[in-house]
Amino acid sequence: MKKTILVTGGLGYIGSHTVVELQESNYDVVVIDNLSNSISEVAEKITSITQIPVKLYIGDITDESSLKTLFEQETIGGVIHFAAHKAVGESVQKPFKYYRNNIDGMITLQKVMHQHHVKTIVFSSSCTVYGDTKHSPIAETHPVTEAISPYGTTKLVCEQILKELCRYSGFKGIILRYFNPVGAHPSTCIGELPLGVPDNLVPYITQTAAGIREKLTVFGNDYNTADGTNIRDYIHVVDLARAHVKALDYALSMNQDCEIFNLGTGTGHSVLEVIQAFEQTSGISLPYVIGARRTGDVEQIWADATKAVQILNWTPQYNLHDMMDSAWKWQVALSQNNQKRASKPA
Repeated sequence: MKKTILVTGGLGYIGSHTVVELQESNYDVVVIDNLSNSISEVAEKITSITQIPVKLYIGDITDESSLKTLFEQETIGGVIHFAAHKAVGESVQKPFKYYRNNIDGMITLQKVMHQHHVKTIVFSSSCTVYGDTKHSPIAETHPVTEAISPYGTTKLVCEQILKELCRYSGFKGIILRYFNPVGAHPSTCIGELPLGVPDNLVPYITQTAAGIREKLTVFGNDYNTADGTNIRDYIHVVDLARAHVKALDYALSMNQDCEIFNLGTGTGHSVLEVIQAFEQTSGISLPYVIGARRTGDVEQIWADATKAVQILNWTPQYNLHDMMDSAWKWQVALSQNNQKRASKPA
């Protein structure tokens, strides 16, 4: 019998790609999203890929009564939890917004899950919990450290909450610490769709290439790296989404427990390397300037994802040029769709 999986934040960037992979893996999916960083039309785009309607609840996970209504109406077999604010820079400027949404939302969700005897959850965490580490590639056994941003703090706190619920309340939890998701679905129906000015590198690159932004700012070129710019482990969003399905499969088969997995390619790329890969893939020369370092940015970090490969039987399939190619094709499709809408008579 197919299980019904609740995906919180399921219309967001990673959430929408994961909904596609879940549906294509024969799960029934229910989505809750408050549309704070997404649009309702994404549900139609998912359906256009899978030919399966998305059951959507517009609501906020900090609203306990709305969550209770959802759990009373649906027979939920497990949860994949994405719904959270995620911009490191914004979290430094608006810490209480992040504490309220990310931590309170996690508590409320797990309280309602407990009340309805739903104990399986895959939690979207982040490599930010490792702090400004000097030890890459970094494995799950590396100690977490004091976070360098309120966003990182919320991930640390939520991880601890889940660990304790697994220890004392019978939850079965998977914590996925992933690195830097980029790219888009090969259909170009869904991809990264930041509302307003992008906080992440790749959508800023593609918007600059499309003429939406005047130029790209590289935040710092005086780091202790080969070219002076930050190094990150970039992972294609489809690879990441498939890992969530693998993690869910594994969680449903577990006894009471909590497991942690890194999700990355195991290769670090600097900001300038990403720019160069995009230019090579697209044939477009990007205008960029060097700016000051950005508060909360880690110098360099990339993953040791051996555990996910061995236990989840998951291996990333896409390289950096694949990621840049899909991101650019998504941006081109997005611009073409926007032009079509603008040309339609009012």
